[in-house]
Amino acid sequence: MIAGMRVERAFAFTDLSGFTGFTHRHGDDAAREVLRNFRGALRNVVDDHGIRVAKWLGDGAMIVSVELASLVDAVKELHSRADSSTDVLPIRTGLTVGNVIVFEGDDYIGTTVNMAARLCDEADNNEILAHAIVAGRSGPDVTTQSLGTRYLRGIGQPVEVVRIVTLDPRESDRHPTRVASMHSLQPKSTRLRSIPANNS
Repeated sequence: MIAGMRVERAFAFTDLSGFTGFTHRHGDDAAREVLRNFRGALRNVVDDHGIRVAKWLGDGAMIVSVELASLVDAVKELHSRADSSTDVLPIRTGLTVGNVIVFEGDDYIGTTVNMAARLCDEADNNEILAHAIVAGRSGPDVTTQSLGTRYLRGIGQPVEVVRIVTLDPRESDRHPTRVASMHSLQPKSTRLRSIPANNS
């Protein structure tokens, strides 16, 4: 791949909401276990869908895919498999697709990347936010809800935002925020004890 060339890629940023506060309340060792479970869970999901983690970002990650559908499916799975009966930490995700510049072979520069990061910042607990273009290019098995336009930090123009629904639409109103247990996503052989957290 030629350095500096433009390519189309789909990006998602996902992170553990309230991780800093959790670390302060429960200590470094507890935080390390939660983070290890989160990363292990994410690795399993991206491997299953043939996409990759481009960067680990402390308590989050930047995910990249050549195919938008594969990224949407992976993110939906990560959220849908979260166990609402536990209270470790919620996750949130921002997602979009567009042209970017490939930089030094393994990095990406462009508004598309920045927008995915800002959408993650904007998302509520266990919410997936995406640019409206994602809704227009996704298949019939992807349900979205329009949230109108929002101004995102660092993005000059207002952005049409949608929420990607991970539950049956009839269930989404009853479960607007499901807490994600990274423990529940791990294979049984590698599961670690869940560490309770207070709401942050």
